Amino acid sequence: MELCEFQSIFCEALEKNGLEPLSPAKTEAFWAFTLHLMRVNEHINLTAIRNIPDVITKHYVDSLLASAYIPQGARVLDLGCGPGFPTIPLAIARPDLKICALDSTDKKIKFLFDATNLLALPNVEAVSGRAEDAVIRKRLGEFDLVISRAVARMNILSELCLPYVKQGGAFLAMKGAKGAEEEQEAAHGIALLGGRVIASHEKELFLLDGSSEPRVLIEVKKEKKTPPEYPRAYAAILKKPL
Repeated sequence: MELCEFQSIFCEALEKNGLEPLSPAKTEAFWAFTLHLMRVNEHINLTAIRNIPDVITKHYVDSLLASAYIPQGARVLDLGCGPGFPTIPLAIARPDLKICALDSTDKKIKFLFDATNLLALPNVEAVSGRAEDAVIRKRLGEFDLVISRAVARMNILSELCLPYVKQGGAFLAMKGAKGAEEEQEAAHGIALLGGRVIASHEKELFLLDGSSEPRVLIEVKKEKKTPPEYPRAYAAILKKPL
């Protein structure tokens, strides 16, 4: 695939999903990232999606669906960022954001670190670690928004994310078809952690073949300070979710 074909497919995918077109410079940054992702993914398993049109829709456009719910100039934590979704799409499309990308898999953080240098993205900080690590806990209550995509069920994810949201900020969970079910399951824990669901945005991710996949973006406002014992060790969270 050449750049011109990539630009055409990306523009079509954005339009299908009601998103604004990107500038040529931003589209070229996505193209450079795509080439890097495809090259590294040949020998390090970063994503099971290897077809470029699917990468565009299922990674890039899917990530950008969250952009409308992120305040201008926000300090964002992408918890469980993997190889950079939604971090990289948001960082390219929204240079106003300052994004800390956290993941416990070193190879993915190394890839993300290299990608941010390649793309010259000064608004991304790549950090290797877990939410319950002592060094990471120093940043509790620091972020305007914590976002997470395809990491864990909501009753587990809430405990990992909400402690890092500052009071008055928000947690945005990017979910699939079972989002509403997970929201109900997590209601008690969200309240205990100081949060309140303020909106649940049901969407469709429209693919290039004419099909679509359901998405639910759950917005949780941080209204009260999280008790200091959270987040617990991950094993304890799994054993007994809130």
